[in-house]
Amino acid sequence: MSKCPTVRAKVLDCKQGAVRAVRYNVDGNYCITCGSDKTVKLWNPLKNSLLKTYTGTGNEVLDAASSSDNAQIAAGGADRACTIFDVETGKQLRRWRTHGAQVNAVAFNEESSVVFSGSMDCTMQAFDCRSRSEKPIQIFNESTDGIISIDVNGHEIVAGSADGNYRIYSVRDGNMTLDYMGDSVNSISFTPDGNCILAGVMGGMVRLMDKSSGKLLASYKGHQNTEYKLDCRVLQSIEHVATGSEDGFVYVYSLLDSHIVAKLEHPSKVIHSLTAHPKKERLITAAGQMIYLWVANDDTEILGE
Repeated sequence: MSKCPTVRAKVLDCKQGAVRAVRYNVDGNYCITCGSDKTVKLWNPLKNSLLKTYTGTGNEVLDAASSSDNAQIAAGGADRACTIFDVETGKQLRRWRTHGAQVNAVAFNEESSVVFSGSMDCTMQAFDCRSRSEKPIQIFNESTDGIISIDVNGHEIVAGSADGNYRIYSVRDGNMTLDYMGDSVNSISFTPDGNCILAGVMGGMVRLMDKSSGKLLASYKGHQNTEYKLDCRVLQSIEHVATGSEDGFVYVYSLLDSHIVAKLEHPSKVIHSLTAHPKKERLITAAGQMIYLWVANDDTEILGE
């Protein structure tokens, strides 16, 4: 049984207004923060060092994603655009303005040749990063309310919507499956093994769903979520589920038996964004202007011997 991250190892003031989202890159060596001051910042969370600041989005940034080769960052936000930055130079490579409302979520496919963006205009759109076209290659308009969250795993894309459903699109088979969750789906993600879906639902409920059958495998409650979009993730060991909350804690649940393993205390009331390390049992949470790195108490790389 791996230990869940309970030790607050680093605290970082991002100095970019409110941090709207924090995301690890693919290998977990860096993290990206999205600010309400219209910037995206790239950090080394272990050294507390700022590596680069990306500017040029027209309004606050609500989500970002790193490409699989770490060469590009996609960002989406209140300026209704999906923007691609070059990581090294900080230049804007692409900018698509085809959404009619704010962009809540962005995600790359595995080869990072296509970027998906989900918006309050009820659509998810796919853009080819390699072509010069200003138009999306596909528009997914099945949702009847805003798209809040997106995740991609292999040939499958899942989109969580404010209409209470999440939709799994299989690019290979060209079909879509839909599951009704009862209230706005604020956070949606594939588990690290790709077999299940973790859905964070407004009202303070996180559900683990079997991807192929749609069965409810487990539900986690105890945290509070009545107002904001909160992230939830399965940690890399597939033994713990972490979710933000509106009562000053991040809740870590046991994946199998749904009880609360740990409550990670934060100075601010709402912890809305978090990201799980892709290879190690670590967690970065965002609240207010700060991000916090949490590690297990046997993580010698960070805590020393």
